[in-house]
Amino acid sequence: MLWSLIKIIVFVGAVALLALGAGYLLESQGGVQVTVMGSEFTFGPLQSVIAIVLLVVAVWVFLKLVGLLYATLRFLNGDETALSRYFDRNRERKGFQALSEGLMALASGEGRLAMAKAAKAERYLNKPDLTNLLTAQAAEIAGDRRKAEETYRKLVANEATRFVGVRGILKQKLADGDTETALKLAEKAFALKPKHEETQDVLLRLQAQKEDWHGARQTLSAKLKYGSLPRDVHKRRDAVLALSEAKDVIAEDATIEAREAAIEANRLSPDLIPAAVMAAKSYIAKGKPRYAVRVLKKAWEAHPHPDLAATFASIEPDETPAQRLKRFTALTRLRHDHPEARMLLAELHIANEDFPSARRALGDLVETHPTVRSVTLMAAIERGEGASDTVVKGWLARALTVSRGPQWICDNCHHIHTNWVPICENCESFDTLSWKTPPLSEMAMPGGVQMLPLIVGVLEDKKTDVPVATDLQKTEPPIEDAELIEDDTPQGTTAKPA
Repeated sequence: MLWSLIKIIVFVGAVALLALGAGYLLESQGGVQVTVMGSEFTFGPLQSVIAIVLLVVAVWVFLKLVGLLYATLRFLNGDETALSRYFDRNRERKGFQALSEGLMALASGEGRLAMAKAAKAERYLNKPDLTNLLTAQAAEIAGDRRKAEETYRKLVANEATRFVGVRGILKQKLADGDTETALKLAEKAFALKPKHEETQDVLLRLQAQKEDWHGARQTLSAKLKYGSLPRDVHKRRDAVLALSEAKDVIAEDATIEAREAAIEANRLSPDLIPAAVMAAKSYIAKGKPRYAVRVLKKAWEAHPHPDLAATFASIEPDETPAQRLKRFTALTRLRHDHPEARMLLAELHIANEDFPSARRALGDLVETHPTVRSVTLMAAIERGEGASDTVVKGWLARALTVSRGPQWICDNCHHIHTNWVPICENCESFDTLSWKTPPLSEMAMPGGVQMLPLIVGVLEDKKTDVPVATDLQKTEPPIEDAELIEDDTPQGTTAKPA
């Protein structure tokens, strides 16, 4: 603000001084008298000033003409650069002006205007490494894909602009869905500039989509080497890639390599649940159950999960419910307040037909953290303790309205997966699946769902009062314990409503 005021004051002062000087010259007497070849010329004060200015301009024009004449003489004597430099300065000025206007048009989203300015700049400058890049990007904005690809191919031919050309064609192939060509272009771009972070990410994503786990691990190591990935994130994602590589080896029935890869994946990230499960299974197959128990306990302590409990049960598949309950103490005493640990212990007691202990293990979970699994377990406990069908069916009806509990959910698009996968099936993001509970839908449930507990109660009353209930009872037998509990797998309790 102050600087603007100072500039205004200086400008007004300069105008005032010029006006004062012009008035002084008009009022002054005398002048300048010039004699040329016997002729005398008399100039007043103001005329003298104007004449001096015109003389300066004439001298400047004269010097320019002398320079042009000198350059022409040198050109006639064989020095072509003297004359060309004289005209090239003007061409460069016009060329860079057109290039600047083209960049402004590109930034404004005016693709056609930017292409016209790029063509003009090319005529004046003859610098294709600058103008071709502007032309290609302007063609993309204007929607001229053919022109853009043609220009990018010209950039590929120049060693200085090869990476820019390859990257431009790569983006086009990705937009077209041609992942095969895009992968080859990404590999070429990575070879040209291995430190380029965007190229690293694109190559890693394409390799993961093509299930080239070995190549993806090399790219991930390059990201760590060039500082574009934190070490802890690299360790986690390398474990994911090692796990995916191990799954491929298992599919090929190469058991030794599969076991080694699975164990490596678990070593890289012990809290990665699928890696812990696969490593434990490899130890079980090798006849080393103690190592399997160690892996599963470490993973359970980090994050309790049903797959860990199922794998722990497979260590001794033929044990009795009492023996299984005792052996599972190694897991249930870890994170004993976690909902997964409480439901696991309740399942074990149900399998052992100790329903009061199962109720104590479940506690208030059905009130504080109700899920399909916890509510179904409560229905099994009520059945085991001899409750009426009305009570059991009421719990099963409630299971229709509560949350399904934790699931594999993509952090990026929130898509729910049945099993863990390294790449989201919906948005194709890498390593974005987390075991968590999805938010409950705000959509209103059908009225009949809320009425189910009352309906089953009415049916129960009719069963005792109305003779027709005998037919209903024949078509809907009571729920047996065997239908509610799977003795062999402690974590997968399933309730079958009547």
